[in-house]
Amino acid sequence: MPMPLAALEAELKAAFPDADIKIDDLAGDGDHYRARIVSQAFAGLNRVKQHQLVYAALKGKVGGELHALALETQAPS
Repeated sequence: MPMPLAALEAELKAAFPDADIKIDDLAGDGDHYRARIVSQAFAGLNRVKQHQLVYAALKGKVGGELHALALETQAPS
């Protein structure tokens, strides 16, 4: 069962309340998304650690309900 965009956005907002989040449904199937997340939570972390925070926030849904998630993460400038 695909993950609706609204559900993905709600999970990310809950994990990163300060974040500016933009999500695109890449294939129109609710299964392939690109998320751009700008959050203070990423300050001082390398890209791998930033992405690990996002995957942890999604609690194992990537690879399950959420087939593919392309991430762009950064701290506010």
